[in-house]
Amino acid sequence: MADTTVDLLVVGSGTGMAAALAAHELGLSALIVEKSHRVGGSTARSGGALWLPASPVLREAGALDSAERAGTYLDSVVAGSAARQRSAAFVAHVPATVELLRRTTPLRLFWARDYSDYHPEEPGGSAAGRTCECHPLDLSILGEHRTRLRPGVLEAGVSIPTTGADYRWMNLVARVPGKGVPTFAKRVAQGVGGRLVGRRYAAGGQALMAGLFAGVLRARIPVWTDTTLLRLHGGDRVSGAVVEHDGREVTVTARRGVVLATGGFDHRMEMRWKFQSESLGANLSLGAETNTGDGIRAAQDVGAGTGLMDQAWWFPAVAPLPGKAPAVMLAERSLPGSLIVDQHGRRFVNEAADYMSFGQRLLELERAGTPVEAMWIVFDRQYRNSYVFGAELFPGMRIPRAWYEAGIAARADGFSALGAQIGVPVAEFGKTMARFNECAAAGEDSDFGRGRSAYNRYYGDPTITPNPNLRPLLKGPFYAVKMVLSDLGTCGGLSVDERARVLREDGAPIAGLYAIGNTAANAFGTTYPGAGATIAQGLVYGYIAARDAAGATDVASPTNPGSSHPW
Repeated sequence: MADTTVDLLVVGSGTGMAAALAAHELGLSALIVEKSHRVGGSTARSGGALWLPASPVLREAGALDSAERAGTYLDSVVAGSAARQRSAAFVAHVPATVELLRRTTPLRLFWARDYSDYHPEEPGGSAAGRTCECHPLDLSILGEHRTRLRPGVLEAGVSIPTTGADYRWMNLVARVPGKGVPTFAKRVAQGVGGRLVGRRYAAGGQALMAGLFAGVLRARIPVWTDTTLLRLHGGDRVSGAVVEHDGREVTVTARRGVVLATGGFDHRMEMRWKFQSESLGANLSLGAETNTGDGIRAAQDVGAGTGLMDQAWWFPAVAPLPGKAPAVMLAERSLPGSLIVDQHGRRFVNEAADYMSFGQRLLELERAGTPVEAMWIVFDRQYRNSYVFGAELFPGMRIPRAWYEAGIAARADGFSALGAQIGVPVAEFGKTMARFNECAAAGEDSDFGRGRSAYNRYYGDPTITPNPNLRPLLKGPFYAVKMVLSDLGTCGGLSVDERARVLREDGAPIAGLYAIGNTAANAFGTTYPGAGATIAQGLVYGYIAARDAAGATDVASPTNPGSSHPW
């Protein structure tokens, strides 16, 4: 392949596609290059939620949110761990980004009402939530390109297009059948019925990336897969990059700039052990396996600074069987009849906290000299008969024998026997269980506050009162399943400003170089404000980067909008 020249080079085919679409609307030529042989990156593997405060999606659904209220919330939760201008720019450009997606893709977004912000008790927080999702999308819209889309984490033989809002009730199907059964039936009908007429519906990150990819294909924006970033080039200004494609080096000249959207350093373990923790298990991240810090290291070679390198979108998970990936634990930790203990047989956290805060708590304890060296989620038979566990065990299903044989599960009729099996001090474990049961019976976790936050309660069991997150464990048999700390990707990276421009160590921008998504240091600092904040900031800052590269100074109408809804 010969060297080529475009206006904007986008490195990475996840949320970077938004940057390419915005550039195309502004009359710029764009090229997307992707390291993997499939497009979508970690976004295609995600739940696909989007945290869109003060957006048209919320307004049209009747939410009374405002940019001012969202700004107050972000000021409170970010608490100076990132420049305020970055949060402000994100909120200011959410509406225009949503309209970009509506014009250029087949995506239809809806408000996931009641999916609380992760810290709703903070000033400006919302228990009603600001998270949005995509309606299930027929992947056949991609035609012959469908096989180029990266698969999701779980690929079933018969697709059941499950949104995050669906998951909440499908998880409670045995407890709240009036909600769970119709939801499950609707999605099974859509999945099975769609296949009968040649459609393959998907939800979550698959739907989101399929929609973005469809927009890119319609705009005729070229996407080179199996293309690795080798280095950036240029003098005082980054003017392109050298990539490896089809076994040879190709120089791509970018007249307006380069957008790095290569993800984080999820699977570059030497970087993770250096910046985060030497205790992290190798390759437990759920981020795309190609996320090895390429964009970060290439930018550092031309003088870029970094920030928040100790941060990740942490996510507790079921310890994996040999050769398998960990299974994330979302609702499992919030549901009544369960608790989590460490190697001492003691609780150490509000189990129902948002997943990033959960992981940060583990690292805080490690840095304080009291590390959590082992984690077990403990539950009873009623819990096992009531809820989905680890995405694969439906209510009433037995824990697989392989889990016991691998040492990641244990079962006993009493707490002493269970404690002995999992290797924790039996007496201390017994005290923990007695204390927990006493608090659970009273409906108040006076030790860690489980159930006080609207976010905690979102994934609780509404049939349990007075606290949907607490129930004592009184009748055996009792179970324990080993846990590990996984993540959705790292979120420390290149220092950038409110225009997505990469900054040098001294704070000066590097002309022609932008970074978005997990390649950039988190716009929200050390905080995860709400479900979908990671993907949303990638999309919004992709829009911002393209406009800056094009020299746009406002959010005026695009120069090449096409029809209002061509799909």
